[in-house]
Amino acid sequence: MSLDSFFVGATDGWTLLTTAGLACVTVIARSFFFITDKDWSLPAWAQRGLQYAPIAALSAVIVPEIVMSQGQLIHTLKDARLYAVAAGLAFFVWRRGAGQAVLGTIASGMAVYLPLHIGLGW
Repeated sequence: MSLDSFFVGATDGWTLLTTAGLACVTVIARSFFFITDKDWSLPAWAQRGLQYAPIAALSAVIVPEIVMSQGQLIHTLKDARLYAVAAGLAFFVWRRGAGQAVLGTIASGMAVYLPLHIGLGW
């Protein structure tokens, strides 16, 4: 009995083999630090670089959503997202260092976005 005839209807053998291989690679890569008893320490430059990883990942997701629409750069100022970002950024700069700056940033951005988007149809 071949793999192809065993998994008829559910999925093909190559897909399952690929999934199992990727699972093995993931388990090995994630458990690599637990295999040895020796403590690992990252160099200072790597620790400093990892501090910027969350903001870089967030920017990579958010910025295209702000400046693009339907895969094209926006060409008009009649876009509610631009004003919402400006309001959120202004609030964050104003309240930097104070508590709840992130929540206020989101709330102020949405307070500008929703009336423009729903009310005016921008």
